[in-house]
Amino acid sequence: MGRSRVHVVRVSVSRMAVLVMTMLIAAAAGAADTATATSPPPPAPQTAAASQTPGANPSAAPAPDSNNASAAAAARRQVVQPFNNAPVWRGARSGEPHFTSIPGRETNVLIQPQGQTWRTLRNSGLSFYGGWALVALFLVIAGFYSYRGTIRLHEPPTGRRIRRFTGFDRAVHWATAICFSILAISGLIMLFGKALLLPLIGYTLFSWLALLGKNLHNFLGPLFLVCTVLMFLNFVRDNFPEKGDWQWIRNFGGMLSGVETPSGKFNAGEKLWFWGGVLLLGTAVSISGLVLDFPNFNQTRQTMQIAHVVHLTVATMFMLGAMGHIYMGTLGMAGAYEAMRYGYVDEQWAREHHEYWYNAIKAGRSPTAPTPPSAATSLDASQRPA
Repeated sequence: MGRSRVHVVRVSVSRMAVLVMTMLIAAAAGAADTATATSPPPPAPQTAAASQTPGANPSAAPAPDSNNASAAAAARRQVVQPFNNAPVWRGARSGEPHFTSIPGRETNVLIQPQGQTWRTLRNSGLSFYGGWALVALFLVIAGFYSYRGTIRLHEPPTGRRIRRFTGFDRAVHWATAICFSILAISGLIMLFGKALLLPLIGYTLFSWLALLGKNLHNFLGPLFLVCTVLMFLNFVRDNFPEKGDWQWIRNFGGMLSGVETPSGKFNAGEKLWFWGGVLLLGTAVSISGLVLDFPNFNQTRQTMQIAHVVHLTVATMFMLGAMGHIYMGTLGMAGAYEAMRYGYVDEQWAREHHEYWYNAIKAGRSPTAPTPPSAATSLDASQRPA
């Protein structure tokens, strides 16, 4: 009986001793943590340039170096600045390559900082000025049409037709025109649709429209390049500079004065559109579009961004020039649309608008063909004199 009591007392004393020691250890650890938390953080090492710069801000974050970017420095920083991942994101946004198991170019670069610059340029400067340029030119054309109206013949048509375009000429032209129209409309939807169409038609309809526009844009882009090449090869022979071109430019083709300036098969305005629009802008917009259309050729993100800026800028210029070309080929001049639709024009139309070409036809220097019965359409109504 006595031995049991002594054993119980010994066990109780041992347990009390262990409990006291545990409390003392915990108190010591708490005091150490309190001292660490209340003590000022160790001063960050300054670079040589910062230490020699008068008036430097001591609270500014130092530039990463071997001292403050090490694992030990990160561990110390977590004590006084918990969840501070600035070094991690600084490394991620540096654009420097790191380790990755995914093969490919730039797969070891998590964030490309230049992408922010491209996004800002695309959503502000290029879209803003390009959009307003399109609106301004539309208003100028509308004002010119209200002032000048449709340019008609001064004399009645003769009823005799001259072939201006062959079937192949018209096929190439309309294929290029249809591709361009779809590309322009789909491009405008992708550029301005989120700001203009989304609030009007809602997310569901806009998502279907944007998806359709994107696919049409991607698949018709290469076809437009083929049409551009065919346009150049087919029409280049009649677009070289010749006499009367400079006079046409000086008189603006007589569109303001009403006095026609003689020209060849194509006047100076059409030649400028051919060389500057079809060849120069068409080639630039096609090549930059191919870079964007086929990213599987392993081009970098920066290459894609530069190509997008070039593509957007050139496409806007292309649409500005096309607006003037479409206007003159439809509302601006009577008989121009019928010439590209049917391939034939009245002799009086050729004499007034392209006198040098008309004289060459009459002299037998330019090929033509008799009017087939199918061409006896209502061209006279559209070419009626003013």
